[in-house]
Amino acid sequence: MKQYLAWQSINLTDFSEVNISDKYEQGFVFVRTQKGAMQQTRSLRVDLNKFNLSSENRRILKKLPDLKLEKLPLPLEKSQYSWGIHKLGKDYYANKFGDKIFSAGKIRQLLTDKNDSNFNLLLKFSENGNVIGYCIAYYNKEILHYAYPFYDFQKYANNYGMGMMLKAILWAKASSKKYIYLGSATEDSDKYKLQFSGLSWFDGTSWSDNLEKLKNLLESREN
Repeated sequence: MKQYLAWQSINLTDFSEVNISDKYEQGFVFVRTQKGAMQQTRSLRVDLNKFNLSSENRRILKKLPDLKLEKLPLPLEKSQYSWGIHKLGKDYYANKFGDKIFSAGKIRQLLTDKNDSNFNLLLKFSENGNVIGYCIAYYNKEILHYAYPFYDFQKYANNYGMGMMLKAILWAKASSKKYIYLGSATEDSDKYKLQFSGLSWFDGTSWSDNLEKLKNLLESREN
């Protein structure tokens, strides 16, 4: 089971975009436990002014020419929601991190109840009319937090997870966001997030672009 790293926790009461962006600048990210909940962690972000597709990024996108991204405001309307969404998310997180990590009820709550959710956007990914997966996200004028992605890992195992993330990065850049936040880096399996140009990480005090130091931390699992 993945151990989430959190140095501090706060409960936000000022939900202005300026205050939220400032908290993300301090290494805090929204979490799913309750409205206003944020935790300071080893956050990862991409400076979109410095981001350019690498040859590996282009290779993945070339393999997925029909992968589409649709933006759905949260909370979803009743006509937009179905049990298949929370089942897909529950199955994905149970397979990746273990049972009871992310319940179907919590996913439904995040997507349908604005009073109990910090997130205001659902990214929907499809290919040739078939739904691939989703990502629960927060965004404002300056930032996009790519928070909780999930997809059919049995049917779309190769390249799709990274393809979804790349599509989100490209949309954020095209939308003139300053940063896209990619969650935390706490263990060796998170190294796949380190391949993007313009990436930096929060070390507990400030933002660093020393990726070799971060890789060593992840390999040793030091916190």
